[in-house]
Amino acid sequence: MRGGWFGFVGSGTNALFGFLLVAVVTRGLGAHGAGAVFACVAAFTVLGNACKLGADTALVRFVSRDLELTGGAGVPALLRTAVPPALAASSAAAAAALLLSPTAALWLLPGLPQDQAVAVVRLFAVFLPVATVSLVLLGATRGYGSVVPFVGVEQMGKPVLRVVIALPLVLLSPGVLALSAAWLAPALPAAAAVWWALRRSRAAHPGPPQAPRSVGPGVFWAFAGPRALSSVFDIASVWIGVILLSALGTSAEAGVYTAAGRLVTAGTLLQLAVRLAVAAQLSRLLTGGRTADAAHLHRLSTRWIVLFSWPLFVLLAAYPGAVLSLFGEGFDEGAAGLVVLSAACAVNVAVGNAQTVILMAGRSVWNLAVAGTGFVVQIGAGIWLAPRYGVTGAAVAWGLAIVVDNGMSALLVRRRLGFRTVDRGYLCAAAIALAVAAPVAFGGRALLGDTAQGALWGTTLTMCAFGIAVWRYRVPLGVGDFFRALRKGDGREAR
Repeated sequence: MRGGWFGFVGSGTNALFGFLLVAVVTRGLGAHGAGAVFACVAAFTVLGNACKLGADTALVRFVSRDLELTGGAGVPALLRTAVPPALAASSAAAAAALLLSPTAALWLLPGLPQDQAVAVVRLFAVFLPVATVSLVLLGATRGYGSVVPFVGVEQMGKPVLRVVIALPLVLLSPGVLALSAAWLAPALPAAAAVWWALRRSRAAHPGPPQAPRSVGPGVFWAFAGPRALSSVFDIASVWIGVILLSALGTSAEAGVYTAAGRLVTAGTLLQLAVRLAVAAQLSRLLTGGRTADAAHLHRLSTRWIVLFSWPLFVLLAAYPGAVLSLFGEGFDEGAAGLVVLSAACAVNVAVGNAQTVILMAGRSVWNLAVAGTGFVVQIGAGIWLAPRYGVTGAAVAWGLAIVVDNGMSALLVRRRLGFRTVDRGYLCAAAIALAVAAPVAFGGRALLGDTAQGALWGTTLTMCAFGIAVWRYRVPLGVGDFFRALRKGDGREAR
């Protein structure tokens, strides 16, 4: 898990500044204005992921494979295969958005004045190509085995800059257009940083001259094609509720839902950090035929994802109103939705990075089938539930999709790839996470209620009890194995 520590720091930074950004926007614009901003962010994020065409994940897989086979000589050819189609797709999408901005604004932002809504849509369209290509190039840097560029840009640089830019705007000139610009502006320095990082990686791994090409365009796009669709389903599952509520409900509901989604996303950032750290390593282990080492790395990482993520979801479920009230007045109306999403995300982290295992094993079609099934469930449930039950309905739809997606992925990893996730250490981690966190958190809720004071005391006591339990059971949890894996980045050394 090379770069694991940096990934954990990045996850914490992303969680903190993502929370701060939502708080700044909601405090500055209220639920209605914040809902408009994040509805555009949702559409932009979904469209950008579609325009990547799956090339970023394909580069993670094939760059790491090329390093194993040719020492990196084939990477320039891989980049020539990956980048032009993504640039063309994002440019075409941006042009279409600019031309159709009045229609898009009317559908996406019905609560804003027409001129303002059109200006916001056009602003997001202008930034689409540079953001899309940057994400594709970051896939190549991850393929080199380093998470530093991705974490530094996507999890630290952009979130911090967004808050730094948004704060003075909220104080001096709060508005939907201004805060949309604050969210988009970091894409420009981020693109420059990604280009520089990729140049350094290529210079460090030039490979031998005249090495045979490790993979052709046909093989590359045969893998990337299904991943293009599944990545759209993956990111759309996070944001489609915001879009549905904005279009079928109110911008205020979209703002509340965004806040709840930000909180549960923070609970999965450890899972993301581990995914970034192990994806390229899993690909290399599987390419080299070291399936047992890859399975051990997946099993070990899943154990620790469960151990540290479940207590957070327990706390969110115990004090949903108190936590949401941090975003401003009226946000506690999303409390029931936050409880639903916390339960669903506990299932998500319970299976670890099963989707990453499937992809790094080259089974992108499996991943497409799983993601597509989950997306159909979410859309079908969301269209029916969101207009009737608002934030709670959208949360139930997303929760159902999460459970379906992760349940199918876990079965495929176990039955088709032979990876066993549950062992004694996993059961110990799950027992500690629940047996320690749940009684303390819900005991505090029973005594002090869903209040700020209750949340403070419940969180403090839960974390203290949790730390003691982890130290007491450090041997069955495999603390030593985990830290050796972080240092050495190899499933074999962690055995």
